[in-house]
Amino acid sequence: MRDFSGEFRKFCVGIWAVVLVLSATIAQAEVPSLQADVKAGKLPPMVERLPEAPLVVTPAEDQELGKYGGSLRSLIGNPADVKLMFVYGYARLVGYNRDLQLEADIAESFDVKEGRIFTFKLRKGHRWSDGAPFTSDDFRYWWEDVANNKKLTPAGPPASLLLDGELPKVSFPDAYTVRYEWSKPNPNFLPLLAGASPLLIYRPAHYLSEFHIRYIDKSKLNKIQKIKLKSWASKHNRLDNLYKFDNPELPTLQPWRNTTSAPANRFVGVRNPYFHRVDSAGNQLPYIDRVILSISEPKLISAKAASGDVDLQVRALKLQDATFLKENEKRSAYRTLLWPTVKGSHFALYPNLNVTDPVWKKLIRDVRFRRALSLAIDREEINDVLYFGLATEGNNTVQKQSPLFNDEYRTRWATLDLDKANQILDEMGLDKRNEDGIRLLPDGQDLSIIVETAGESTEQTDVLELIRDSWREVGIALFTKPSQRAVFRNRIFAGETLISIWGGLENGVAGPQSNPSILAPTSQISYQWPKWGQYYETKGASGEPIDMPEAKRLMELYGNWLTATNDDDRTKIWSEMLSIHAEQQFNIGVVSGILQPIVVTERLKNVPKSVIFNWDPGAHFGIYHPDLFYFVDGGKEE
Repeated sequence: MRDFSGEFRKFCVGIWAVVLVLSATIAQAEVPSLQADVKAGKLPPMVERLPEAPLVVTPAEDQELGKYGGSLRSLIGNPADVKLMFVYGYARLVGYNRDLQLEADIAESFDVKEGRIFTFKLRKGHRWSDGAPFTSDDFRYWWEDVANNKKLTPAGPPASLLLDGELPKVSFPDAYTVRYEWSKPNPNFLPLLAGASPLLIYRPAHYLSEFHIRYIDKSKLNKIQKIKLKSWASKHNRLDNLYKFDNPELPTLQPWRNTTSAPANRFVGVRNPYFHRVDSAGNQLPYIDRVILSISEPKLISAKAASGDVDLQVRALKLQDATFLKENEKRSAYRTLLWPTVKGSHFALYPNLNVTDPVWKKLIRDVRFRRALSLAIDREEINDVLYFGLATEGNNTVQKQSPLFNDEYRTRWATLDLDKANQILDEMGLDKRNEDGIRLLPDGQDLSIIVETAGESTEQTDVLELIRDSWREVGIALFTKPSQRAVFRNRIFAGETLISIWGGLENGVAGPQSNPSILAPTSQISYQWPKWGQYYETKGASGEPIDMPEAKRLMELYGNWLTATNDDDRTKIWSEMLSIHAEQQFNIGVVSGILQPIVVTERLKNVPKSVIFNWDPGAHFGIYHPDLFYFVDGGKEE
């Protein structure tokens, strides 16, 4: 079944015209590092490795056509970080561009009807990194043989595909067409596919089916093989890690493929000879032949970067390292870029509205108390002491780069005012103090708050040290309790934590089409209302129903956004949700817009000088096309 508009057909004609022009260029320009394999017949020539309609990537204004060659060195903190090859490679079925607009990438095109029918057209001739064809059968395999196989996926397809409890109708009209269809609009689907850690709705069927019981010929197995077959599902799941990138045998569609199995101290990614993108001159991407990720003690990474041991480094670097890195630029021939982050808040405090202690629950649920806590934070001091005055002070909200930004959302109840905070606390009846000046709770306890951390960042501890000083001035004692992430989360989920500290809104550059679910109680991992989020996620099987009017209103607004049909309505919904958050202080932002240092060797080109640094949307480097990064000397200095 084909259903494409006239505009799309014109687009296809245009693409074919580009392909015909490119083919002539491609036929004469082989990747130097692959020439020997092509000459030996181990690889087909470039024109045969590319799809009929490759994705043409035009360098941005601050980029240019590059040169082939070289190995890019970077440091990671642990083996699990090998997935950064997948994240930074940022080949997605659909992906974000620099303007944070969605566009086709792995898919040749996509069509959306009524906001609920999504049709993806694949690129004819597109191949996995091992040369096998990439077709709709890879999507069928995932849907029928993985997502809906009870042994492999006991819970069924991902919950993110559910829309009011409804799974999509999935069809594969031909080898190059895939369709997902719901009865209602699903505005979340495309952003999920474009994420830094995306929803992956395809698998290399030709590789994984060899380990799937449906496709194994049992009549050819010996006795021992039949016994081992009982654990086929665990083996399949162990090998099926497109995102984790830890199986070197698993074919990929990313620009580089990992060649190293864990455990290892050094992971090597080599170019995918079948990668589907070319530059505007018809050269197959990526330019760089290899990506080398070496494991290092995180505390040593800034020193190693300053010594010139890396070509591109962002992992484990903080703004506090910037001065040191700048001082060593000339000696080690690199430059230090400072990209602004766009989280809603670098760190935010999360008062637990679901805390089990009845005295604290009543206090934390009183909006006056949360406002007093916010008013008593000296954000300017935190900014000056820890971030050289370069951060932006205020609530956990969208940033100025977002079309939804409103300065009122940033500043409401977020300017230091100790007199006002004291007045509010007195009016709440918390006017009695102990001999040390600490206020007393109604049951006679000291108003001492333990703020719990995941124990992963000394920066959080430093922020809390400064907050402790200003809270002390309004009669509130603050203590810090670090733990491990799993313990940290479980205590919050159980209602044992009073207040926790964690990062703010992940997407501080949201637009009207961005999903606002994080602003409503839809997830247990929202630390201000874990039990309400759990109740939503489990459809009432566990957790607690929402019993605060303002939180109920946020859920209503989220439901309205899901069915909204135009950006004006979506903008109004976002605005009301952001306004409720600023007024209610459900979580308490501190500072945002922290600059992220990035070390780039002078030999490496096409790394943008000044752009935003964000995980999702953005995939850190992903939307800036690392496949366009290149060494000015072609990597000859290695």
